[in-house]
Amino acid sequence: MRIRKLSCLKFTILTGFAIFIVINIKSVGEDEQNLQAEEEHPENGKRNIANLRTKDTDILESVPVQSSQSKEKPDPAESEAADSLAGERINELPNPLSSREDSQVNQSQDKQKSQLSLKDILEKLKEANKAQIIHNESLFGPITNDTIVIVVQVHDRIKYLRHLIKSLSLAAGIDQTLLIFSHDVWDEELNELVRSIDFSQTLQIFYPFSLQTHKHSFPGESESDCPRDAHKEKALSLSCTNAAWPDLHGHYREAQFTQTKHHWWWKANQVFHNLQALKDFQGYFLFLEEDHYASEDFLHVLKLMINEKNNFGSQVDILCLGTYLRKFNFRANSKQTRGDPIMPSRERQRHERRLNAIQDVEKSSPGISRQLLWVSEILSSVLNVFNKDLYLWPGGPRYSKRQKAEVSEWISSKHNMGMAFTRTEWNKMVACSSSFCKYDDYNWDWSLQHVSLNCMQEKLQVMMVKGPRVFHIGECGVHHKKSHCDSDSVIEKLKTIIKTANKYFFPDSLSVSRLNTKKKTKLKKANGGWGDKRDHWLCMNFTLSSFNML
Repeated sequence: MRIRKLSCLKFTILTGFAIFIVINIKSVGEDEQNLQAEEEHPENGKRNIANLRTKDTDILESVPVQSSQSKEKPDPAESEAADSLAGERINELPNPLSSREDSQVNQSQDKQKSQLSLKDILEKLKEANKAQIIHNESLFGPITNDTIVIVVQVHDRIKYLRHLIKSLSLAAGIDQTLLIFSHDVWDEELNELVRSIDFSQTLQIFYPFSLQTHKHSFPGESESDCPRDAHKEKALSLSCTNAAWPDLHGHYREAQFTQTKHHWWWKANQVFHNLQALKDFQGYFLFLEEDHYASEDFLHVLKLMINEKNNFGSQVDILCLGTYLRKFNFRANSKQTRGDPIMPSRERQRHERRLNAIQDVEKSSPGISRQLLWVSEILSSVLNVFNKDLYLWPGGPRYSKRQKAEVSEWISSKHNMGMAFTRTEWNKMVACSSSFCKYDDYNWDWSLQHVSLNCMQEKLQVMMVKGPRVFHIGECGVHHKKSHCDSDSVIEKLKTIIKTANKYFFPDSLSVSRLNTKKKTKLKKANGGWGDKRDHWLCMNFTLSSFNML
């Protein structure tokens, strides 16, 4: 009897436990359905962009549209969600580093915003060019003829520009300069970077005919422009705008390649003719670009070059602080001056022995080429370029640094980086504006070479410092299309070279000689890309002082 009661009790307990499990499983299923429903109908406007359409959406789609007004009214929550998916935006323009898939509605909204932002950008460009505000003027002004005006041409490579600004901030005498940044892109991040400069006076100007503001009209590309590779007969049959103006290679213009020359010529005309603060300025303008890097003594060396140019008079037009290391002819540029010739021979020999002892100490130091195997040839050559010229002054030994420089005919491929000249030299160039603007080459430096050889009465002459003080760090750009562009590695190598050569910086004087060569400079065949008459006319308009570019 007791056994039967126990069996009944076990059966009752098991049955109750089974019923409990069934009820809980059903409850869990209902919770999962509710959770799925909540995910499909969020209350706070938060949803996964990949979710399937909800039942409410299907119901709304099944209802016929009553009017265009109800169709155009977006749901506030959906509108807010769409904006959150747009990524970071600058002046209502999408950040190019972020991407998303847009619906037709979002594309239409972005198009409207782009049109509004384009209007805003044009207005900002006009205001900035008209205002000509010089920042930090109260700290470092006023501008005098001893001020060095540094003009930097900027596109959109902010990483390179940061490196340039950093190098400028370390330069001795930078507080006595005016930095002018000439932009062909309106970008708030770039503007904030420039405005953050606190070590010198700064001024921003903006090229008003950029591809950003004229994307689908000249000087950008429009639908009526001829295809680049179309034959002239085909282009004439298409009646495209520039059918009659192919370049010397038979190609039609590409807007992205014409902008740099336009910008360079506009910028030069702007700083020499249209800046109120510089209307009476008779000092030096130094031209740099966003992918340049300057040594800490570049201003010191420039002033030494200015003093030497005064000694040469009209024989020198341009001062050049930089050259391309890869193309540079690395050879020893300094020789040891073995004493003063007026010294007695015994005394001179004694000083020579002292100089030899110093050289032996230098040679006994660890070899730089063994420490830096990745640039063994370049580094040893750079050290030769920066080699000290030890010499003796009358009356006793003196060990001084001396930098060599040479005067020669200006050649675009060698002397287009870190160029400095005054209004006098600019007037020679601008007098040949027609020759510059109509020459069928999209490169400003090749065009200036053409001007020097074919327009000027005397060819441009340059003084170039043999130890460069301005370096090119750009791995990517118009002329550099590498699959992998690592600016950091280039910067680190350059910093190592500069650090190693640092003890040769700030020379006491320059040793200037004229490079006499019998070989005549011949201009190679132009690169083309500049056959379109519209480019000629726009370029010429920049030269006219009465042309309103603001």
